[in-house]
Amino acid sequence: MVLALQNAHPVDSEDLSTDKAYQVGVASYYGKQFHVRNTANGETFNMYKLTAAHRVLPLGTVVKVTNLANGRWVVVKVNDRGPFIEGRILDLSFAAALEIEMVQQGTAEIMIEIVEAAD
Repeated sequence: MVLALQNAHPVDSEDLSTDKAYQVGVASYYGKQFHVRNTANGETFNMYKLTAAHRVLPLGTVVKVTNLANGRWVVVKVNDRGPFIEGRILDLSFAAALEIEMVQQGTAEIMIEIVEAAD
């Protein structure tokens, strides 16, 4: 599967609705310290690809992640497990975090919507 470059289109954050969200909560991101290590699905983690870690979503699930503070969103594939810090629901790759403009803050309140269930 190839993720199209349709990512990070801003949506007016005042018009956002979480009615159809799978989950809403805090996301963080991971990068250099895990770059080129194996992920839970056996892929090599590449901090420059659009991927994410989630505790329970099936590996291979494609999700849309929206930063609720600025309306920017990105589509990522879940290929790892985590985050392992209490209170966080998703770890994004560095590239995905850049797309939704959360790198400087380190965390962001996000909404997860399922785009495509795992095979």
